[in-house]
This record gives sequence, structure tokens and C-alpha cells, in this order.
Amino acid sequence: MFKVLVLYHPPASADHFRRYYVDKHLPLAAQLPGLKASRHSFDLQGPDGVSPYFCVWEGEFESADAMAAAMQSPAGKQVLDDVVNYATGGAVVLNYSPVEG
Repeated sequence: MFKVLVLYHPPASADHFRRYYVDKHLPLAAQLPGLKASRHSFDLQGPDGVSPYFCVWEGEFESADAMAAAMQSPAGKQVLDDVVNYATGGAVVLNYSPVEG
């Protein structure tokens, strides 16, 4: 299993981000070939209740190669290009293979 974690910094407009993300971006991301699971949340909290991030998305792929192929696909290129339409605060992208146990 291979995961992608995207942490979004606070955007210029929280309302625009939420609407666009849910109505446009998530349906586009759902078209990524090989995407096995997808989760997101706008309810982020740090240890003291405050988080530097506005939103998180986690996508799950079979392998790093499957994720790389998905991002090179037409849908993947659209997903990457679409980020500028709502993520005005920027984003941090992390890729990892979970360690069990």
C-alpha cells in the first residue's frame, strides 16, 4: 500500500475552498486511475486544539508505481493543475508506505 497525504494551508477564502473542493476537485480526484480509497477532512486539530492546516486529503494506491502512473495520467494532470483554483494558501504533499505494527 502507498499513500499520499495533502495538507492544505488556510486559503484566502474558506468558503470558496470548501465549495470548490467538494463540488469540483474531489470528483476530479476520484477519477485517478488506481485510487483505492480517498478521505478528507476540514476538522483538523493539533495537540493544543489549533492546527496550521485547513484541510487534509489522504489517497491510497496499491504501490508507489501505481501512484506515479495515476499522476501522469490525463486525470492526474488535471488534478495537479486544478489545485491553483482553490488552494490559495498552498499545500504540502507527502508520499509514504505505512509501516504496520
